[in-house]
Amino acid sequence: MSIPFELPTEDRASSPYTGYTRAHWEAVADGLLWAAWRWSTPGRALLDLPGRPSRSGVRSDGLEGFARTFLAAGFRVAGADGADPHGWLDRYAEGLASGTRTPGRDDTESWPLILDHDVQGQPMVESASVALGLRLTAPWLWKHLDSGVQDRVEEWLRGALRHVPAPNNWYLFPYTVAGFLESVGRGDAETAAARHRALELMEGWYRGGGWYADGDGRAFDHYNGWALHLYPVLDVHLGGDTDALARYGDRLRAHLDGFALMFGSDGAPLHFGRSLTYRFAASAAVGLGALTGHTPLTPGASRRLVSGSLRYFVDRGALTDEGVLSLGWYGPHEATLQPYSGPASPYWASKAFVSLLAPADHPLWTAPEEPAPVEVADRVLALPAPGLLVQATRADGIVRLHNHGSDHVRPHEGESAAEDDPYYGRQAYSTRTGPTARENVADNHLSVEVNGRSSVRRRVHPLGAGGGDGWGWAASWHRPVFVSGPPMVPGLRVESVTVARGPYELRVHRVVGAPAGARVTHTGWATGPEERLTSTLDGLHGWEPEAQTVRAPQGTAYVPWAELPRLSGTAGGTSVHVALAALTGAPASVPADGAVAEVLPGEDGVEVVWTADGARTRVSFEPVAVTHTEG
Repeated sequence: MSIPFELPTEDRASSPYTGYTRAHWEAVADGLLWAAWRWSTPGRALLDLPGRPSRSGVRSDGLEGFARTFLAAGFRVAGADGADPHGWLDRYAEGLASGTRTPGRDDTESWPLILDHDVQGQPMVESASVALGLRLTAPWLWKHLDSGVQDRVEEWLRGALRHVPAPNNWYLFPYTVAGFLESVGRGDAETAAARHRALELMEGWYRGGGWYADGDGRAFDHYNGWALHLYPVLDVHLGGDTDALARYGDRLRAHLDGFALMFGSDGAPLHFGRSLTYRFAASAAVGLGALTGHTPLTPGASRRLVSGSLRYFVDRGALTDEGVLSLGWYGPHEATLQPYSGPASPYWASKAFVSLLAPADHPLWTAPEEPAPVEVADRVLALPAPGLLVQATRADGIVRLHNHGSDHVRPHEGESAAEDDPYYGRQAYSTRTGPTARENVADNHLSVEVNGRSSVRRRVHPLGAGGGDGWGWAASWHRPVFVSGPPMVPGLRVESVTVARGPYELRVHRVVGAPAGARVTHTGWATGPEERLTSTLDGLHGWEPEAQTVRAPQGTAYVPWAELPRLSGTAGGTSVHVALAALTGAPASVPADGAVAEVLPGEDGVEVVWTADGARTRVSFEPVAVTHTEG
């Protein structure tokens, strides 16, 4: 793919894996800003990028363009100690004055007011980017604004403190606004209350091991890095609060201990969760850890990850011919999007530029690049707090995530199949494959079919995770729910266990309470026919002999058309179903057929014997437990 702006020459001496240096990061930031500013209003208050509007409307989308690009400019200028060769801050100063002159008015420049999240909430999201941009650039922008403009900006920002956020990471937006106001001597009881409330909620959402739930439910995804860690850690870093930095920094370090493994050797983050159009924002936590010193990674490994992620998208069409970030993954991709996403939404990717706060002489930029964790060795890592199992293979650089703990169902919500979300409900995700569309056959999914109607998985109930040297497991149960017919079947539940070992995924399901005549199907990874990927699914027990190959004509974020293997079998009462799945890429070759020598079903579970070394893996139910004995 051609890049619509000029980049420096690659430096393969200091950056042998990516060729990117700090100068490349500055060039990408500048290129993104030049392209976006072509679409500003005359008074520079709104950036009305082309594309389909979000559900919040065009004016809110224009504010989003201003705010999210301001975040990129803030990191760019602050990281250069105020050097602003392209005059970005002058543009934002003019826009601040224009946008806050008559907020709420329906004219060319006025910003929308910040109201409750269920009335007109999107401006609250953008207030955090405006506040953080102002805080980062205060010596060069805020201090030179007219006092009347400062007062107007403060009054607009205080709307975030006076209205109700959405019940999740949104509470960090008034927190960030309050942090800025306090940093410029405008704090009061209102700012203190906003900060206290956010941190109080964060304690309840913290589940250990460096993982926060995004609200009161069990949503664990990229919001951990680009929101739930980013805002508090950056806030206390900028404020010099060493005690708080130690607290939140230690959590960031713990998070990165697992999250660092979630990037493929090609730089791709895991294709999992919502808001994936933010793309390389996934690396923000890695850069923040390097900046603050709260990371288990060396500076060279950190730069390998952040630059690898940035280059991954720059090289693969994330930018339009005009240099604007498109709504999608590589290029435009409708299925990746949520209704709250508008033309400027992808610019939350600006959070990755937190790495630029590390000056040019920082080890993040001076140490030679080192291999990413996936490039060092095969690894299987169980993360009990979020209920996730990470499986990485060095030969093909693929990382897989087996989901036994994250969903997108809030505590007060029912399990409606109509709200099936492919980005949470599937049992496995990777850095090379995306979930199939809702209208197509679901990949990596166990479906119970009752009277010809297929089930989906909504609320995920974790049952544990663990492992040992070279292997790991995670387990969960769910209640199958149905789009048509009765929404659920009384007493029906599915218990699922994934055991990862090397490139193999042993998938064991126990279906309990199935009515007579029920059937089950199970699918593997969805790949494109021209990809250098192999997806296999071998039925070991409880399945009919041959797997089918089924099609997903809507494709995935990676390919326009996909196919996937599917097993079928009968169910009724209690039944156990065992399969062996594998996703591999060239040059790796992994024949799943024959990898297991023997399957020994028992009254309370199943044991398999591995062909290569005679190792034994036993999965038991009531309660769920997994043991593994080397041969």
